[in-house]
Parts: sequence; structure tokens; C-alpha cells
Amino acid sequence: MNDRVTVDMRGGVADVRLVRADKMNALDDAMFSALIETGERLRTESGLRAVVLSGEGRAFCAGLDMGNFQRMAAPSPKEGSAGAGLVATPRTPGGANRAQHAVMVWRELPVPVIAAVHGVAFGGGFQLALAADMRIVAPDARMAVMEIKWGLVPDMAGMVLMRGLVRDDLARELTYTGRIFNGEEALSLGLATRVAADPHAAALELAAEIAGKNPHAIRANKRLFEVAATGDQHAILKAESVEQSALIGSPNQIEAVMANMQKREPAFADVGAEAGARDKAEA
Repeated sequence: MNDRVTVDMRGGVADVRLVRADKMNALDDAMFSALIETGERLRTESGLRAVVLSGEGRAFCAGLDMGNFQRMAAPSPKEGSAGAGLVATPRTPGGANRAQHAVMVWRELPVPVIAAVHGVAFGGGFQLALAADMRIVAPDARMAVMEIKWGLVPDMAGMVLMRGLVRDDLARELTYTGRIFNGEEALSLGLATRVAADPHAAALELAAEIAGKNPHAIRANKRLFEVAATGDQHAILKAESVEQSALIGSPNQIEAVMANMQKREPAFADVGAEAGARDKAEA
């Protein structure tokens, strides 16, 4: 696709890899653009059923490129401070600025996203991993809410994404200290779904399993989880009924029943590109 991100589509699974291996997949302007462009394209990809997000080489993503830190030290003549533009910048309908959108676009995909984390996932790279529905992490992977090391706060949707995964006091401890923790601790904290010696292979296996389910039901489940995150009981209960009403008696739902009764593999129809476009418009 470009010199920062590649996509390999097989069996409804998009194998997405950050490919700036010489810089441990650090986030520079080109990487931000590539993440956004790739995520936006996948939203409307016909037949997409699951996504695996990983990094090439020695790391998942080492965080912000050091060149970006150097630019932070130089105040903008127009805006008066190096970071003033972060507030005034255009935002997505979901409220994200450009850097946040590079992360949130993965959370907003209509299908499950699985992050395969090895090496390091620091700062922005850690927040990128948090955007996935699930994280399969190498036991010796190193992770950190690294921003405090540079006198900063996590500002790539970290607060939105951590709040549903880890206890408030633990999130504060990790954020205030910036300490590094490994994959095993990430699992105990709730920041990893599972650990695996080969996270990428395990993620692809899980993605293939998901891709074998009714794709309409998988997308409906993802929408329900997003409603559930609001904590509004009335909205959640109504959303359950709305999604179930649309699924009952649909061709793929009938196929799921028949395949189970006949003890055979199901042959589901893909969700069309038009549905992906609708999901994008509703996000």
C-alpha cells in the first residue's frame, strides 16, 4: 500500500503490518497518514471480516519518532506554542484530532481488530495497541504509557481506551510513572487478552476463527460493544433488540442454524462494501 503500512487480504482477514522496521515502526507524519488511510480504506472493504494489526521487525511500535520531539521544542510563530494546534485542529465526528484518529480509526472499524504485540509498544504505540478489540502479546514484550518520560500526557486516545480495560488506580500508576511492564504483567492488569510465544500467528488463527462466523452477527456484536461502553442501560437493552431483530431469519443466520444441524462448515455471504460505507457514516 505504501512505505509505512502493508495489507495482505486472505479469507476475509486483513493482515495489516507497520513496516518501518529500521525505526522500530516509530510514528512519524508518514506513519500517521498511512494508519489513517489504511483504516479508512478497510472500513469499506467488501468481504472484510477481521483485522490483525502488527509490526514488522523487532517491535510492534516504539512510539513517537524522536524527530517529532525535537519539533515540539520549537514554538510556532503563528500559534505561540508548539502544541497550540492540537486544540484548534479539525476533528473527526468522533472528536479525534489527526494523531488520535490514527489510533481511533482501528477502534471504529466495523469488524474485530486483533493487535499482535511483540518487542516494544511504548507511548503512541501502546495506545495504538489499545485501540484493538483484543491484544495477543508476547510474554517478553515491553509496554509503557511512556509520555511522562518526555514531560507529556498520553494524547492519542489513551484515556478513552484504558478506562474500560484496567482499574482506575492502576491506569494512574502506569501513567504517572511511565514504568515499563512485560506481556505477562499486561495480562494480569487486563491490558492483554492473552500471551503467546508467536503473537502474530496466534492473532491470525483467532482472526480466521472469527472470519468463519456469521459476518453480520460479528459486526452487530461490535456495534453492541460500542453501545455498551456508554454505560446507558436503556440504550444497551434497546440496541440488543434492534440488532437481534435484524439478524433473526436473515440468510446468514439461517445458514448458521443449518450448518450446525447438518454438521458442516457454513458458507456465509459477505457483508457488502455498501454496509461498510454505512458503518463509516454512522461512526
